Amino acid sequence: MALMPAGAPKVQIPRWIQLVGLPLLLLFVWVLARSLGHVVFLFLVAAIIALLLNPFVRALGRAKVPRGLAVAVVYLGFAAAVGVALVALATVVVDRTRSASNRVDIYFTNQVGHPPQTHAERDLNRVQHWLDTHGLKRVQIEKQGKNFLHNIGTKDVTKYTSKAISWAEAAGLVAFQVVFGGVLVIVVSIYMLLDMPRLGRVVDRRFPPRDGGSPLLERLEAALFSYVKGQVLLSFIIGASAALGLYILGATGLVPGIDTYVLAFAAWVAFTELIPYLGPWLGAVPPLIYALFVHPISAIWVALLFLGIHQIEGHVVVPKVMGNALRLNPLLVIFGLLAGIEIYGFLGVLVVLPLLALLRTMWEYFSAAVELEPWTTGPVPVEVEIEEPLRAAPPGD
Repeated sequence: MALMPAGAPKVQIPRWIQLVGLPLLLLFVWVLARSLGHVVFLFLVAAIIALLLNPFVRALGRAKVPRGLAVAVVYLGFAAAVGVALVALATVVVDRTRSASNRVDIYFTNQVGHPPQTHAERDLNRVQHWLDTHGLKRVQIEKQGKNFLHNIGTKDVTKYTSKAISWAEAAGLVAFQVVFGGVLVIVVSIYMLLDMPRLGRVVDRRFPPRDGGSPLLERLEAALFSYVKGQVLLSFIIGASAALGLYILGATGLVPGIDTYVLAFAAWVAFTELIPYLGPWLGAVPPLIYALFVHPISAIWVALLFLGIHQIEGHVVVPKVMGNALRLNPLLVIFGLLAGIEIYGFLGVLVVLPLLALLRTMWEYFSAAVELEPWTTGPVPVEVEIEEPLRAAPPGD
């Protein structure tokens, strides 16, 4: 494959295409995205998956494995890994939600001791005692709190915990439906993988890499892998930090029983970290709700823990880990996230950042090979014919 030398001329886009063709192209893309949003989204997801798996297929090709067989091997491994992960996640979520619901039910309904009281009533007495012994006798929450607990009743608690179990089971069912619904994306991405070498040759033949650089497809793969590695590392760091902090809170008794659910909460925190900006706050919700049911003071400890984690994340972890992975202006990231939410909701947020990373790489690649024909801004030159002056007749004529 011939590479374009450093001083090779760029492909120039004529002025009439700039004036007519580019606006019409942008209008066509907008109309297509509005009318075929779901189809466009599926193809974009398929393209991202294909670019992620293409290096593995290419590695098998170097080992003399036919491309069709290499695609099949890579996809079987990819599908098995995703399926096992979803099944494990759904099983853990349902199991832990059921255990937590039973614990909440016992907390509000089972009476122990003399006089018989629930754990919630005993904790309410402890809070009121702490207020009375610290000069806050005017703050009376015991009576109102007990009325609230009595009004809840066993049936109401059971109703809410049953709803929580039903929600978890429905979430597990949705996870399995997503697996089957992704068949279309897998089929499209398989066709993309099979045709990717031919597509790469077409692009490289028309727009060869300049200055001996890498081809376009390799640059796209590198950008996507850089983003994925940075995001996975970030999720692991935040999830591990949450697991360590929650385990310490449970082991020291500040949040009783939360160390039993450390793995489930940490997995949720690591998963929500994939959602930019909103993810860190979503990850703190389940542990905070659990702590509220256990003890009001426990919720404060959990809130302080996640506040500290988020501060370290925003000022230390993210700049170090994602600084070189994304290379996008923060304003563009915010715009992309808002656009992703508007167009395709939660899934749009997950896809928009790797898509922006790919678009940035394509812009850098083509801007080095394409230029716009300049528009004349000065006066238009006009040819003027100058007549020679008449010569005077010599004397004597």
